[in-house]
Amino acid sequence: MDKAQVVNKDRLIADLKVVVTDAEELLRATANQAGDKVSELRAKIQDNLVHARASLAEAQAVVVGKAKDVGRATDDYVQDNPWRSVGIAAGVGLLVGLLIGRR
Repeated sequence: MDKAQVVNKDRLIADLKVVVTDAEELLRATANQAGDKVSELRAKIQDNLVHARASLAEAQAVVVGKAKDVGRATDDYVQDNPWRSVGIAAGVGLLVGLLIGRR
């Protein structure tokens, strides 16, 4: 999983948390509304919110797990190839320096 996918999943999780929070506020705001349709709709929304919260927790756990795996793999690579890692870091630093120096 690359960094862009992790960022997109993080953004999706954050957006879904906002939707869940807004739905909860809507439920609180309509608590005084009466009627069979309203009660039925409120119950359906509450069920969906419970499922959404569970899915969000699961997705967040997956993203955190993947990020930890990537961190471990990077650490293992650097431990196994210290001089290659130093060379790569120096090359990236040189490129960034050249790009900044052009401005």
